Amino acid sequence: MTEGAGQADGDTDGDMDGDGAARALAAAEALGLAPTVTRHGPVRSLDEAAAARGLVPHQIVKTMVVRVSAQDHRFVLVPGDREIAWPKLRALLGVNRLSMPSADAAFEVTGYERGTITPLGAWTALPVIADSSMTDTVSIGGGAHGVALTVDAAELVAALGATVADVTEPR
Repeated sequence: MTEGAGQADGDTDGDMDGDGAARALAAAEALGLAPTVTRHGPVRSLDEAAAARGLVPHQIVKTMVVRVSAQDHRFVLVPGDREIAWPKLRALLGVNRLSMPSADAAFEVTGYERGTITPLGAWTALPVIADSSMTDTVSIGGGAHGVALTVDAAELVAALGATVADVTEPR
């Protein structure tokens, strides 16, 4: 593990229990991943996030929580320059309807607030779907605002036991 960019001013732990970044990093390491940790100040766009992490927008991967039913949620890993293709995702899951949970519901399931969600160290182990366009090096949220974990996409997918499928489209 190496540290990138400077420490952001103020509190960087964006989750309510105050240890989101430590929890995400510990989970990554427990899975055999050796992420590069980057800490940066607030970013207002995908391009700013990519620049702060020394990457291109496609390498920034958003972790989306999708609600299949009241007690059934999934993580969907989406490259930054893409968005969920809902018909593709519904077909993959064999359902007619999907939704995004409220911020409170997402926190209850993951232990992370929006903008910090990662499948690493989530309170609930959810199935993970990774878009097939994720390749090479990717950077995912690190469990706190301004914290990112950069890893090899194939290693991340394997460690998470993710289903790889074409579930996105260009923005």
